[in-house]
Amino acid sequence: MATGKVLIGMVHVGALPGTPHASRSVADLAKEAVREARILRDAGFDAVMIENMHDAPYVHGVQPPEIVAAMTRVGAAIQDAIPELELGVQVLSGGAKEAIAIAQSIGAAFVRVENFVFSHVADEGLLERAEAGPLLRYRRNINAQSVRIYADIKKKHASHAITADVPLGDAVEAAMFFGADGVIITGAATGRPADLADVREAKARCKMPVLVGSGVTAASVKGILAHADGVIVGSSIKTDGVWSSPVDPGRASTLVKAARG
Repeated sequence: MATGKVLIGMVHVGALPGTPHASRSVADLAKEAVREARILRDAGFDAVMIENMHDAPYVHGVQPPEIVAAMTRVGAAIQDAIPELELGVQVLSGGAKEAIAIAQSIGAAFVRVENFVFSHVADEGLLERAEAGPLLRYRRNINAQSVRIYADIKKKHASHAITADVPLGDAVEAAMFFGADGVIITGAATGRPADLADVREAKARCKMPVLVGSGVTAASVKGILAHADGVIVGSSIKTDGVWSSPVDPGRASTLVKAARG
């Protein structure tokens, strides 16, 4: 990760082959992803992360080969176009091994994992098994130790009744003990702000980078970065602040200026 406070911009790859909303070729999806990644670079972001959020509704843990192939092609195109920025990969839902493999094959720097420790009940169903143990063994088996794992803590779009007696700080410590390279604190859903008390608690309980992964805006980013090591920004840098819209160059630049100013 770059030194100082890190700004990671989201590229939400268009709906991939075989998913309900798919309508474009992989070549077109890659071209659009590169266009958005270049906007983020020019705005001053430190890193870009690709995610297949348009593939909703998700089937947890089922990642057919066409999804992995398409995400690999998109990621490789971005790596070739802007090698100066770090690239991250997330494959929804529960595609942590696939994300590690994609990252290893294209030279990406990190992955985001939503179910690293503990169980959750998400909108795609029960995420019953923590991924840390199998995932770190897989990462070693394919010699991908250089690919960092950023773990969501009490992931968004999920109920945490199962772990209601586990304080956020304890979950952060569990992620650290299980070998995460950083943790991500979010609000309840995409675009909703994280509680700064949660961010401060996470920072107090671990020595890893703490990122805020939802609800970051130009108005809030400076205050968030007073406590967090970095942010992952999606919705607020899109046209009209809607996550599913294209990246807006003006909004992206405004957020970076607010963060750096």
